[in-house]
Amino acid sequence: MIRAALLLGLIGLACATALFVREGFTAILAAFAAAGWGILWTSLFHVVPMGLNARAWQLLLPPRRRPSWLYFGWCVWVREAVNGLLPVARIGGEVVSARLLMHRGVHPAPAVATLVVDVTVSLVSQASFTLLGLALAALAEIDEGFLIDIAVGLVAALPVMAAAAFAQKFGLFGIFARIFRALFSVFGDRFAGMVGGAAMLDRAVRRLYRRMSSVFACGLWQLAGWVAGAGEIWIALYFLKSPIDFNSAIIIEALVQAVGSTAFVIPGALGVQEGSFLLIGGMLGLPADIALALALTRRARDVIVFVPALAAWQYSVGRRLVSRGRRA
Repeated sequence: MIRAALLLGLIGLACATALFVREGFTAILAAFAAAGWGILWTSLFHVVPMGLNARAWQLLLPPRRRPSWLYFGWCVWVREAVNGLLPVARIGGEVVSARLLMHRGVHPAPAVATLVVDVTVSLVSQASFTLLGLALAALAEIDEGFLIDIAVGLVAALPVMAAAAFAQKFGLFGIFARIFRALFSVFGDRFAGMVGGAAMLDRAVRRLYRRMSSVFACGLWQLAGWVAGAGEIWIALYFLKSPIDFNSAIIIEALVQAVGSTAFVIPGALGVQEGSFLLIGGMLGLPADIALALALTRRARDVIVFVPALAAWQYSVGRRLVSRGRRA
């Protein structure tokens, strides 16, 4: 699976490079460089949506058992970094963040159960955000054919979300555990060992869904996180000397995220993300060099924000291994 992801990543990188060459690499780099320190401020703004997502996840645990909001922020930071930069088909980050919760004293089954529910609610909140983007795009009279394609993809995803919710509510994790183990042999056995079996995970997930007020609040905080993500687009284009209104920023973020989600097996959605920025930005009147400079700003954010997270996580793992060695 990891080899396949690496191959897809290389193909995506080649496609992204071809886009930059076709549209004029020099002009794109000039537009990107003109943003100057604005690239740093745009990247650091990502702390806001991460903080909102951390609060959303934290709410799924009962107050007396939950770690601090800052610790959940650390878990979200590492989760996004692993999923965004490593060839793990956006599942390795969940494994890592679950283990971080366990190191903080959360029991394995509830730790993984909160992740399962958090990811499921994230699908629903992203669908809601995509609908908001589609509505604003329709008002902006963006190409109807493209919007219809996005809407059809969203409708097609609804049965998948419904099936996931059904599986969690009625305890079908035994089936999903076997599928998961077959698809991700690197992580499957590790996940099963962490939670103590599918039956225990089923019970933990069902207990979470009995607290529907917390699940609903989780969804609202996640939706706020999606909207805050549009703030990165708005800030970036301000520094790229092509300011837009916030509604247009929501359109770009919502539709780029929707397209990028379909390419989850490609590390970092390489190529797909760049093409999305070029296409959607062009529909809103952004010149090609500015749209691709915006895509570069998003890649710069990944390096500025996520590389330190990977380094800090590896340092903490190393310290833990050294500590275990000394005790042994």
